Amino acid sequence: MANLTAKELSAIEDQLNCEQMLIKKYKAYAQVATDPQIKSTCEQLANQHKQHYNTLMGHLY
Repeated sequence: MANLTAKELSAIEDQLNCEQMLIKKYKAYAQVATDPQIKSTCEQLANQHKQHYNTLMGHLY
């Protein structure tokens, strides 16, 4: 694990929580969207936030 300060770890934890929330929201939006373009956009956004989440997790190992 990288040598991160308590403040940095707290900031990463906060951001991980935000990314998880956004992933859930965009997946939910994609499920209820009737317009295929909106559905696709929501799925893409959920995937982007999943990548952000994975990147942040990488800083913890």
